[in-house]
Amino acid sequence: MFAKIRAISSYLPAKIEFNDQIVEKRFIKKIGVQSRHVAAQDESAGDLAFNAAEKLFAEYKLDRHETDFILLCTQHGDYQMPHTAAHLQSRLELGKHVGTLDIALGCSGYVYGLAVAKSFIESGLAKKILFLTSSVYTKYINVRDTSTRPLFGDGATATWIEAVDEEAPSLNAFVFGSDGSRYDKLIIPVGGSRLMPRDNPEIFSTDEQKNYRSNYEVFMDGMAITHFTLREVPKLVDDVLTAAKLTRDDLDYCIFHQANKFMMTYLRDKAGLNDVNFHNDISTTGNIVSGSVPLAIEQVVKNFGAENLKRVMLAGFGVGLSWAGCIADLSGMRNAQ
Repeated sequence: MFAKIRAISSYLPAKIEFNDQIVEKRFIKKIGVQSRHVAAQDESAGDLAFNAAEKLFAEYKLDRHETDFILLCTQHGDYQMPHTAAHLQSRLELGKHVGTLDIALGCSGYVYGLAVAKSFIESGLAKKILFLTSSVYTKYINVRDTSTRPLFGDGATATWIEAVDEEAPSLNAFVFGSDGSRYDKLIIPVGGSRLMPRDNPEIFSTDEQKNYRSNYEVFMDGMAITHFTLREVPKLVDDVLTAAKLTRDDLDYCIFHQANKFMMTYLRDKAGLNDVNFHNDISTTGNIVSGSVPLAIEQVVKNFGAENLKRVMLAGFGVGLSWAGCIADLSGMRNAQ
Protein backbone atom coordinates (compact mmCIF):
# COMPACT_ATOMS: atom_id res chain seq x y z
CA MET A 1 0.00 0.00 0.00
CA PHE A 2 1.31 3.43 -0.98
CA ALA A 3 0.30 6.96 0.02
CA LYS A 4 -1.42 8.96 -2.71
CA ILE A 5 -2.78 12.50 -2.93
CA ARG A 6 -6.42 12.20 -3.96
CA ALA A 7 -7.91 15.67 -3.47
CA ILE A 8 -7.01 19.26 -2.53
CA SER A 9 -9.21 22.20 -1.56
CA SER A 10 -8.26 25.71 -0.48
CA TYR A 11 -9.83 28.42 1.63
CA LEU A 12 -8.96 32.11 1.34
CA PRO A 13 -10.34 34.73 3.75
CA ALA A 14 -12.95 37.17 2.45
CA LYS A 15 -10.99 40.34 3.17
CA ILE A 16 -8.67 41.47 0.35
CA GLU A 17 -5.78 43.95 0.45
CA PHE A 18 -4.65 45.56 -2.80
CA ASN A 19 -0.96 46.28 -3.16
CA ASP A 20 -1.45 49.42 -5.25
CA GLN A 21 -2.62 51.05 -2.04
CA ILE A 22 0.68 50.23 -0.33
CA VAL A 23 3.56 50.25 -2.83
CA GLU A 24 4.52 51.53 -6.28
CA LYS A 25 3.39 49.71 -9.41
CA ARG A 26 6.95 48.83 -10.44
CA PHE A 27 7.41 46.89 -7.19
CA ILE A 28 4.09 45.10 -7.77
CA LYS A 29 5.23 44.13 -11.26
CA LYS A 30 8.47 42.73 -9.87
CA ILE A 31 6.91 40.59 -7.14
CA GLY A 32 3.85 39.64 -9.20
CA VAL A 33 1.33 40.19 -6.39
CA GLN A 34 -1.64 42.43 -7.18
CA SER A 35 -3.73 41.53 -4.16
CA ARG A 36 -3.81 39.24 -1.14
CA HIS A 37 -6.41 37.70 1.14
CA VAL A 38 -6.07 38.75 4.77
CA ALA A 39 -7.52 37.00 7.81
CA ALA A 40 -9.99 39.02 9.85
CA GLN A 41 -9.05 40.05 13.36
CA ASP A 42 -11.10 37.21 14.84
CA GLU A 43 -9.97 34.57 12.27
CA SER A 44 -7.29 32.19 13.53
CA ALA A 45 -5.10 29.67 11.75
CA GLY A 46 -7.41 26.98 13.10
CA ASP A 47 -10.45 28.74 11.65
CA LEU A 48 -8.91 28.87 8.20
CA ALA A 49 -7.88 25.21 8.39
CA PHE A 50 -11.37 24.23 9.55
CA ASN A 51 -12.95 26.00 6.56
CA ALA A 52 -10.51 24.34 4.15
CA ALA A 53 -11.33 20.90 5.60
CA GLU A 54 -15.08 21.47 5.38
CA LYS A 55 -14.69 22.62 1.78
CA LEU A 56 -12.65 19.49 0.97
CA PHE A 57 -15.28 17.16 2.41
CA ALA A 58 -18.06 18.96 0.50
CA GLU A 59 -16.30 19.40 -2.85
CA TYR A 60 -15.19 15.77 -3.11
CA LYS A 61 -18.06 14.10 -1.24
CA LEU A 62 -15.61 12.54 1.20
CA ASP A 63 -16.75 10.70 4.29
CA ARG A 64 -15.07 12.68 7.07
CA HIS A 65 -15.46 9.75 9.45
CA GLU A 66 -12.94 7.76 7.42
CA THR A 67 -10.23 10.17 8.60
CA ASP A 68 -7.82 8.46 10.97
CA PHE A 69 -5.16 11.18 11.30
CA ILE A 70 -4.98 14.99 11.08
CA LEU A 71 -1.72 16.72 10.21
CA LEU A 72 -1.68 20.51 10.48
CA CYS A 73 1.24 22.57 9.20
CA THR A 74 1.23 26.05 10.72
CA GLN A 75 3.63 28.33 12.53
CA HIS A 76 0.86 30.23 14.28
CA GLY A 77 -1.33 27.79 16.16
CA ASP A 78 -4.44 29.10 17.92
CA TYR A 79 -2.77 28.76 21.32
CA GLN A 80 0.71 28.15 22.74
CA MET A 81 -0.88 24.92 23.96
CA PRO A 82 -2.67 22.69 23.11
CA HIS A 83 -1.78 21.91 19.51
CA THR A 84 -4.39 23.16 17.06
CA ALA A 85 -4.87 19.85 15.22
CA ALA A 86 -6.33 18.35 18.39
CA HIS A 87 -8.96 21.09 18.58
CA LEU A 88 -9.78 20.56 14.91
CA GLN A 89 -10.56 16.90 15.60
CA SER A 90 -13.43 18.08 17.79
CA ARG A 91 -14.51 20.98 15.59
CA LEU A 92 -14.71 18.70 12.54
CA GLU A 93 -16.76 16.20 14.58
CA LEU A 94 -14.33 13.35 14.02
CA GLY A 95 -13.97 10.29 16.23
CA LYS A 96 -11.67 10.09 19.22
CA HIS A 97 -9.62 7.42 17.44
CA VAL A 98 -8.17 10.14 15.17
CA GLY A 99 -4.52 11.00 15.79
CA THR A 100 -3.46 14.64 15.59
CA LEU A 101 -0.14 16.40 15.04
CA ASP A 102 0.98 19.98 14.42
CA ILE A 103 4.03 20.58 12.21
CA ALA A 104 5.70 23.92 12.98
CA LEU A 105 7.17 24.61 9.56
CA GLY A 106 6.78 27.38 7.02
CA CYS A 107 7.51 27.41 3.30
CA SER A 108 9.01 23.92 3.15
CA GLY A 109 6.25 22.49 5.33
CA TYR A 110 4.02 20.93 2.69
CA VAL A 111 6.71 18.62 1.35
CA TYR A 112 7.78 17.71 4.89
CA GLY A 113 4.13 17.00 5.73
CA LEU A 114 3.76 14.74 2.69
CA ALA A 115 6.76 12.76 3.94
CA VAL A 116 5.13 12.39 7.36
CA ALA A 117 1.85 11.27 5.79
CA LYS A 118 3.69 8.80 3.57
CA SER A 119 5.51 7.39 6.60
CA PHE A 120 2.29 6.89 8.56
CA ILE A 121 0.43 5.27 5.67
CA GLU A 122 3.18 3.07 4.28
CA SER A 123 4.11 1.81 7.75
CA GLY A 124 0.47 0.80 8.29
CA LEU A 125 -0.22 3.34 11.06
CA ALA A 126 -2.92 5.17 9.09
CA LYS A 127 -5.00 4.74 5.94
CA LYS A 128 -6.61 8.12 5.29
CA ILE A 129 -4.97 11.36 6.38
CA LEU A 130 -6.36 14.87 6.39
CA PHE A 131 -3.32 17.11 5.84
CA LEU A 132 -4.02 20.80 6.50
CA THR A 133 -1.90 23.90 6.04
CA SER A 134 -2.79 27.30 7.45
CA SER A 135 -1.00 30.63 7.34
CA VAL A 136 -1.97 33.90 9.01
CA TYR A 137 1.34 35.70 8.46
CA THR A 138 -0.34 39.07 7.94
CA LYS A 139 -1.27 39.12 11.62
CA TYR A 140 2.46 39.30 12.31
CA ILE A 141 3.51 41.81 9.63
CA ASN A 142 3.22 45.52 10.26
CA VAL A 143 1.05 47.38 7.75
CA ARG A 144 3.88 49.92 7.40
CA ASP A 145 6.45 47.26 6.50
CA THR A 146 6.23 47.80 2.76
CA SER A 147 9.09 45.43 1.92
CA THR A 148 7.36 42.40 3.49
CA ARG A 149 3.63 43.13 3.75
CA PRO A 150 2.95 43.14 -0.03
CA LEU A 151 4.40 39.64 -0.41
CA PHE A 152 2.34 37.64 2.06
CA GLY A 153 -1.30 36.58 2.11
CA ASP A 154 -3.33 34.36 4.39
CA GLY A 155 -4.97 31.09 3.47
CA ALA A 156 -5.43 27.41 4.22
CA THR A 157 -5.46 24.17 2.24
CA ALA A 158 -6.75 20.68 2.86
CA THR A 159 -5.22 17.60 1.22
CA TRP A 160 -6.73 14.12 1.34
CA ILE A 161 -4.05 11.42 1.30
CA GLU A 162 -4.98 7.75 1.35
CA ALA A 163 -3.50 4.29 1.05
CA VAL A 164 -3.78 2.77 -2.42
CA ASP A 165 -2.89 -0.67 -3.71
CA GLU A 166 -0.56 0.12 -6.60
CA GLU A 167 2.69 -1.24 -7.98
CA ALA A 168 4.79 1.88 -7.41
CA PRO A 169 4.82 4.75 -4.89
CA SER A 170 3.08 8.00 -5.81
CA LEU A 171 5.27 10.03 -3.47
CA ASN A 172 9.00 9.34 -3.65
CA ALA A 173 12.53 10.71 -4.05
CA PHE A 174 12.29 12.92 -0.95
CA VAL A 175 15.25 15.19 -0.25
CA PHE A 176 15.54 17.46 2.80
CA GLY A 177 17.92 20.13 4.00
CA SER A 178 18.44 22.79 6.66
CA ASP A 179 20.78 25.67 7.35
CA GLY A 180 20.03 26.70 10.91
CA SER A 181 22.97 29.09 11.00
CA ARG A 182 20.74 31.54 9.13
CA TYR A 183 17.71 31.11 11.40
CA ASP A 184 17.49 34.88 11.97
CA LYS A 185 17.02 35.81 8.29
CA LEU A 186 13.25 35.19 8.56
CA ILE A 187 12.11 35.47 12.14
CA ILE A 188 9.67 36.83 14.72
CA PRO A 189 12.12 37.60 17.54
CA VAL A 190 9.77 37.77 20.54
CA GLY A 191 7.07 35.28 21.47
CA GLY A 192 8.80 31.95 22.02
CA SER A 193 10.38 30.54 25.16
CA ARG A 194 13.72 32.28 24.46
CA LEU A 195 12.25 35.78 24.51
CA MET A 196 9.00 35.70 26.47
CA PRO A 197 6.53 38.55 25.84
CA ARG A 198 6.18 39.33 29.55
CA ASP A 199 9.95 39.92 29.81
CA ASN A 200 10.41 41.81 26.53
CA PRO A 201 8.40 44.96 25.86
CA GLU A 202 7.34 45.67 22.30
CA ILE A 203 9.86 47.96 20.63
CA PHE A 204 9.25 49.56 17.22
CA SER A 205 12.01 50.50 14.80
CA THR A 206 12.48 51.79 11.26
CA ASP A 207 15.07 50.39 8.87
CA GLU A 208 17.03 52.17 6.13
CA GLN A 209 14.17 51.68 3.66
CA LYS A 210 11.74 53.25 6.15
CA ASN A 211 9.98 49.96 6.88
CA TYR A 212 8.35 50.08 10.29
CA ARG A 213 8.04 46.98 12.48
CA SER A 214 8.39 45.74 16.04
CA ASN A 215 10.24 42.86 17.65
CA TYR A 216 6.86 41.07 17.84
CA GLU A 217 6.53 41.09 14.05
CA VAL A 218 8.10 39.34 11.06
CA PHE A 219 11.59 40.41 10.06
CA MET A 220 12.77 39.14 6.67
CA ASP A 221 16.16 39.78 5.13
CA GLY A 222 14.92 39.61 1.56
CA MET A 223 18.35 39.62 -0.04
CA ALA A 224 19.60 36.81 2.21
CA ILE A 225 16.48 34.72 1.46
CA THR A 226 16.93 35.27 -2.28
CA HIS A 227 20.60 34.25 -2.14
CA PHE A 228 19.71 31.19 -0.06
CA THR A 229 17.04 30.12 -2.55
CA LEU A 230 19.25 30.54 -5.59
CA ARG A 231 22.10 28.71 -3.84
CA GLU A 232 20.23 25.71 -2.45
CA VAL A 233 17.22 25.03 -4.67
CA PRO A 234 19.02 24.29 -7.97
CA LYS A 235 21.03 21.68 -6.08
CA LEU A 236 17.79 20.37 -4.56
CA VAL A 237 16.39 19.93 -8.07
CA ASP A 238 19.43 17.90 -9.10
CA ASP A 239 19.29 15.78 -5.93
CA VAL A 240 15.60 14.95 -6.34
CA LEU A 241 16.10 13.99 -9.99
CA THR A 242 19.03 11.78 -9.02
CA ALA A 243 17.02 10.11 -6.24
CA ALA A 244 14.13 9.49 -8.66
CA LYS A 245 16.43 8.41 -11.53
CA LEU A 246 14.77 10.99 -13.79
CA THR A 247 15.93 13.79 -16.08
CA ARG A 248 14.37 17.21 -16.57
CA ASP A 249 12.82 15.92 -19.81
CA ASP A 250 10.90 13.32 -17.80
CA LEU A 251 9.08 15.92 -15.70
CA ASP A 252 5.48 16.82 -16.49
CA TYR A 253 5.46 19.86 -14.22
CA CYS A 254 7.37 21.69 -11.50
CA ILE A 255 5.30 23.11 -8.65
CA PHE A 256 7.47 25.00 -6.21
CA HIS A 257 6.80 27.21 -3.21
CA GLN A 258 5.51 30.49 -4.59
CA ALA A 259 7.77 33.15 -3.07
CA ASN A 260 7.48 35.94 -5.63
CA LYS A 261 7.45 36.25 -9.42
CA PHE A 262 10.96 37.67 -9.78
CA MET A 263 12.58 35.00 -7.63
CA MET A 264 10.68 32.15 -9.31
CA THR A 265 11.59 33.37 -12.81
CA TYR A 266 15.26 33.61 -11.88
CA LEU A 267 15.17 30.27 -10.06
CA ARG A 268 13.59 28.50 -13.02
CA ASP A 269 16.40 29.67 -15.26
CA LYS A 270 19.21 28.87 -12.80
CA ALA A 271 17.80 25.39 -12.14
CA GLY A 272 17.66 24.63 -15.87
CA LEU A 273 13.87 24.30 -15.95
CA ASN A 274 12.96 26.72 -18.75
CA ASP A 275 11.75 23.83 -20.93
CA VAL A 276 9.63 22.30 -18.15
CA ASN A 277 6.07 23.35 -17.29
CA PHE A 278 6.56 25.61 -14.28
CA HIS A 279 3.95 27.29 -12.08
CA ASN A 280 4.60 30.95 -11.27
CA ASP A 281 1.44 32.83 -10.25
CA ILE A 282 0.54 34.38 -6.91
CA SER A 283 -1.04 37.51 -8.39
CA THR A 284 -4.22 37.34 -6.29
CA THR A 285 -3.03 35.38 -3.25
CA GLY A 286 0.51 36.36 -2.38
CA ASN A 287 2.82 33.96 -0.62
CA ILE A 288 0.68 31.79 1.69
CA VAL A 289 3.70 29.95 3.07
CA SER A 290 3.13 26.18 3.56
CA GLY A 291 -0.11 26.46 1.58
CA SER A 292 1.50 27.81 -1.58
CA VAL A 293 2.41 24.39 -3.03
CA PRO A 294 -1.00 22.70 -2.51
CA LEU A 295 -2.80 25.85 -3.71
CA ALA A 296 -0.68 25.73 -6.86
CA ILE A 297 -1.38 22.00 -7.27
CA GLU A 298 -5.11 22.71 -7.08
CA GLN A 299 -4.79 25.38 -9.77
CA VAL A 300 -2.56 23.30 -12.05
CA VAL A 301 -4.85 20.24 -11.83
CA LYS A 302 -7.86 22.35 -12.84
CA ASN A 303 -6.02 23.92 -15.78
CA PHE A 304 -3.75 21.11 -16.94
CA GLY A 305 -5.66 17.95 -16.01
CA ALA A 306 -4.58 15.45 -13.37
CA GLU A 307 -4.14 12.67 -15.92
CA ASN A 308 -1.19 14.62 -17.37
CA LEU A 309 0.62 14.98 -14.05
CA LYS A 310 2.42 11.68 -13.46
CA ARG A 311 5.86 13.07 -12.70
CA VAL A 312 5.63 16.36 -10.84
CA MET A 313 8.49 17.85 -8.85
CA LEU A 314 7.35 19.55 -5.66
CA ALA A 315 9.68 21.79 -3.69
CA GLY A 316 9.45 24.10 -0.71
CA PHE A 317 12.08 26.40 0.80
CA GLY A 318 12.25 29.23 3.30
CA VAL A 319 12.02 29.89 7.03
CA GLY A 320 14.40 27.83 9.12
CA LEU A 321 16.21 28.05 6.81
CA SER A 322 14.97 24.78 5.35
CA TRP A 323 14.14 23.09 2.07
CA ALA A 324 12.58 19.88 0.77
CA GLY A 325 11.62 18.32 -2.52
CA CYS A 326 10.05 15.17 -3.94
CA ILE A 327 8.40 13.63 -6.98
CA ALA A 328 4.61 13.19 -6.89
CA ASP A 329 2.27 11.30 -9.18
CA LEU A 330 -0.86 13.44 -9.17
CA SER A 331 -2.66 11.56 -11.94
CA GLY A 332 -5.01 9.87 -9.49
CA MET A 333 -6.46 13.08 -8.08
CA ARG A 334 -10.24 13.24 -8.15
CA ASN A 335 -12.41 15.89 -9.75
CA ALA A 336 -14.42 18.13 -7.45
CA GLN A 337 -18.16 17.36 -7.49
